[in-house]
Amino acid sequence: MSLPARHNPGSSSMCDDDHGNGMGRRALFVTGAAAALTLGSVTFAQGADDLHNTETRTVRGTLPLGSPDFVYLPVEVPSGVREIKVAYTYEKPPVPAGTTGNALDIGIFDERGTELGGRGFRGWSGGARTEFFIRADDATPGYLPGPVRPGTWHIALGPYTVAPQGLPYAITITLTYGEPADAAKATYPPTRAKGRGRDWYRGDCHLHSWYSDGRRTPAEIAALARAAGLDFINSSEHNTHSAHAHWAAEAGDDLLIMVGEEVTTRNGHVLALGTEPGTFIDWRYRARDNRFGRFARQIRRAGGLVVPAHPHATCIGCNWKFGFGEADAVEVWNGTYTPDDEVALADWDNMLVSSVRQGHDWIPAMGNSDAHRDPDPVGTPQTVVLADDLTREAIQEGIRAGRSYVAESKTVSLAFSATGSKGEHAGIGERLRVDRDTPVTVRLEATGVPRCTVRFVTDQGVLFTSAPLPVSGSGTVEWRTTASYASYVRAEVRHEVAVGPLPGALAAFTNPVFLGD
Repeated sequence: MSLPARHNPGSSSMCDDDHGNGMGRRALFVTGAAAALTLGSVTFAQGADDLHNTETRTVRGTLPLGSPDFVYLPVEVPSGVREIKVAYTYEKPPVPAGTTGNALDIGIFDERGTELGGRGFRGWSGGARTEFFIRADDATPGYLPGPVRPGTWHIALGPYTVAPQGLPYAITITLTYGEPADAAKATYPPTRAKGRGRDWYRGDCHLHSWYSDGRRTPAEIAALARAAGLDFINSSEHNTHSAHAHWAAEAGDDLLIMVGEEVTTRNGHVLALGTEPGTFIDWRYRARDNRFGRFARQIRRAGGLVVPAHPHATCIGCNWKFGFGEADAVEVWNGTYTPDDEVALADWDNMLVSSVRQGHDWIPAMGNSDAHRDPDPVGTPQTVVLADDLTREAIQEGIRAGRSYVAESKTVSLAFSATGSKGEHAGIGERLRVDRDTPVTVRLEATGVPRCTVRFVTDQGVLFTSAPLPVSGSGTVEWRTTASYASYVRAEVRHEVAVGPLPGALAAFTNPVFLGD
């Protein structure tokens, strides 16, 4: 445990708590989610007079290699505090090539505790900020304003990676005393925009503002979304819902703004897409803890969709390890098209094959930009959804049903369908109910894709590849098949191949049309 605090008199006070260099002086416990570490408490005087209205404590220590995912520093907050401010630093010593260095995330829980999924969460900035404050009327982006009530608060540290030398840190906590300001009332964006009735609507559901690790304001993102031709977006900050109350002013008849969260665990990221405003989804668990199902159900109870994000991304902790049994859709294309998107596309196609051969439900695909800052383009790619109207529920239903395709920009439009010999017709995400040997015509109309090729992909693989489309970017491609030959057909539109036998990068792709009863 920590050494007793040493109090220095004066208009403010400073103390250093040495938390040691090994785990022997810490309390290690196992929560309902994962192993965590609790340090010794930091204490303050019971209030301060008008001449001494701030108090400061500094805690230093070193986290060793192999530290648990989360380390909690209890802070005993007395009554009469109007603001709590936390600043931290940590060392980044050089490491051998191929070895990860130090990265330390931070957040805070209030006197209601750190229970998994509990009510104590007050903010998280990951590694995006070195300091934050909370008071009744305002808070640092990523954190929730509200009263600083007395009790045991917990600063949450997340040693994302630890160097072989360990992770030396210093945390400074400053309490300011006085009467709190009046709390601001939260307002949220409406759940509908004007819309065009049943139509195709364009959206980007994975975006980051300065309320997590992005660098753009909500106003800047909304302007870029409109310029990208989007009809809807979804706020998806890392491990915080603090942005929800800051989007209302950016919504309008022309732009539906949904809110959610990117739940960023150590075993992959998942979008909580379109939850009720104010919903917090916890992220402090790994696949081995068997907790994801609980929080997937919470997302759905809050009116959201469960969408694993960039499942084959190569960043540390990004690769998806929870399986897809809880997924409502999967983000196959994330940002500028890269090899990990190609792997995600192939993996999703394998899941489609499994669904038709084993007779279970299929998982639709979508694409989002994951834009954080300039020059990340908003709306590249974008998911184009057939929905009954421009409302949260209608857009979600279109995504869940797979009535959608993914395009690299607003200039790309697709119309994809299958038709039987007697005029039967089915569109994207639907089933064409025909006999196994009935001839079926598959048709793709495309615009905005100059010199791209079209591929029709089935459960048997790529069975048709077109000649390049004209320079105008518009063209129609047809192919004939049967349900006995192809259980489903989906379309890919690819750019010209740059090198070797690999297919070119995607310009667009569709969810499948299923064939047969």
